[in-house]
Amino acid sequence: MSVRVIDLNKTPERIAIIKPSALGDIAHSLPVLTALRGRFPDAHISWIVNHGYAAILEKHPHLDELVAFDRGAVRKSWLGAGFEFARFLNRLGKSRFDMAIDLQGLFRTGLMTMATRASVRIGLASAREGAGFCYTHRVDDRSDVTLAVDRYWRVIEALGNAPATKTFLVPVQPEARTWAQSLLCQYPRPWLAVGVGSRWLTKRWPPEHFAALVRRAQATFGGTALFVGAPEEAELAQVAASLLTGPMVQLTGKTTLPQLVALLSEGDVMIANDTGPLHLAVALGRPVVAPYTCTLVERTGPYGQTDRAVETSIWCRGSYLKTCPRMECMAELTPERLWAPLEMILRQWQQNPHAA
Repeated sequence: MSVRVIDLNKTPERIAIIKPSALGDIAHSLPVLTALRGRFPDAHISWIVNHGYAAILEKHPHLDELVAFDRGAVRKSWLGAGFEFARFLNRLGKSRFDMAIDLQGLFRTGLMTMATRASVRIGLASAREGAGFCYTHRVDDRSDVTLAVDRYWRVIEALGNAPATKTFLVPVQPEARTWAQSLLCQYPRPWLAVGVGSRWLTKRWPPEHFAALVRRAQATFGGTALFVGAPEEAELAQVAASLLTGPMVQLTGKTTLPQLVALLSEGDVMIANDTGPLHLAVALGRPVVAPYTCTLVERTGPYGQTDRAVETSIWCRGSYLKTCPRMECMAELTPERLWAPLEMILRQWQQNPHAA
């Protein structure tokens, strides 16, 4: 479906991208940034982001400014959070943006979009919580597009002269790359990054399944398991790690965001649930394998690698429930079903390890 092109009265000089979170969503939005830089090479481009995710965008060659805010302030007090948010909105209003693009599409980001006072305020038609009323232009993204990357790309199409391809560019900080390379050189390849956690209980493929899959990979190809993830996932990772007999490194909850980026960029494959680190690995151009229990590959699958994501086939697949009393999908989606895509990736690595 073609997208109606927005008629710009003038070339924007100051552009704000509003995509505060989360890790996977920011990774999905990266092609928009690169395309905007190509479309408006002289514009000053800012990205409004939650402070906790700002590090992933630091020193991005297509970005002029990071505008970070503290989402965690709301946990301190409602009064204090309201005051801080009002002050942040006032700061946006003084930044003299003439184009604002809201890729989050929620009430909070809609307010940010309006607060910029930009004459052109763009959002997606699928925006919720009344955010659409804050836009001057709504881009249709609800008919024939399902993956987030393609939905966000509708904005670029609406601005005209969209590139033929989408480019993912994730900056890897030199210090973090040095750290990752120094660590990994001590362990045998292939390096298998493993993310066993998820905030949703229904996305958490059992750690025993991860262990069984990694054991088979190590028995066939050797290599080292690199457990990564948030601090609250450390216990799950420890369960999986305790079931391995081959080399492994327990890094869950122990890396900074730049270190995670660097580690994934050096890895040979990532095995993880449908979570931010999985999609970050995809943006870094790394091959991935993923179990999909309560989410659908056609909606949230790894971009360009949906054939390497394996869905459960039970009756309630794709329910998008965060909790479930049955969890039948966990038993049905066995490690055996993920072996084929993992084996293919590792066979390719085995044939040409220097290309990885």
